[in-house]
Amino acid sequence: ACIFFAVASITSPAAALDAQCELHVWPAERMTSMTTGLLGGGLIDALAHSGRDASNKAQLASALDSPSQLDALQSLDLHNMLKLAPGTIIVRHEEPLERKTMNKIKARRSESVAKCYSELIVADVFYQKAAIYGRSLRTLFMLRDFGDDQKIDFEYKAWGGNGLKLFPPKEGEDAVAALDELVTVFKKNFDEYANNARKSIDARALRKGG
Repeated sequence: ACIFFAVASITSPAAALDAQCELHVWPAERMTSMTTGLLGGGLIDALAHSGRDASNKAQLASALDSPSQLDALQSLDLHNMLKLAPGTIIVRHEEPLERKTMNKIKARRSESVAKCYSELIVADVFYQKAAIYGRSLRTLFMLRDFGDDQKIDFEYKAWGGNGLKLFPPKEGEDAVAALDELVTVFKKNFDEYANNARKSIDARALRKGG
């Protein structure tokens, strides 16, 4: 299922269908937690931290479930951050795409026939704690522009990542603040991603102009 998020004067799904440009947005299906100690990874290290990683994944899924991911992205200025055409309609899809299909399927992931069509897909949400580097949340995003057909004209896939101070909460610490931090850092990750995406978009525009 998908929901049209209207901007400007467009206020209904029916009207949105007639809009010139659409950006379709999907949340991530996969949450990953990896804790490594002084052993630096490997099977023994993974077994030693399996309980903690399972708990972290559950908390990630709670704080960054599908609606929360979409709400976080829609709270940002996607039009300017991704250099979308004026009046672009944001269409949110509550159901994540299957992770294994993201790179395999090159056609549009929705049934939209809009003449100006693009997709923003959250591919992975990854928490990592390393003995040397500390705690961080990394997010893999994918932007695909199709133009007016089923062929990808432009694609930019990259990670955004920032450090964490509160998550995961220890016993006696504020769990709500720790979960809120995940949402805040998720948005920071997208900001980092979007900054790099704009550079790639500008470079593409220069190549086309040349």
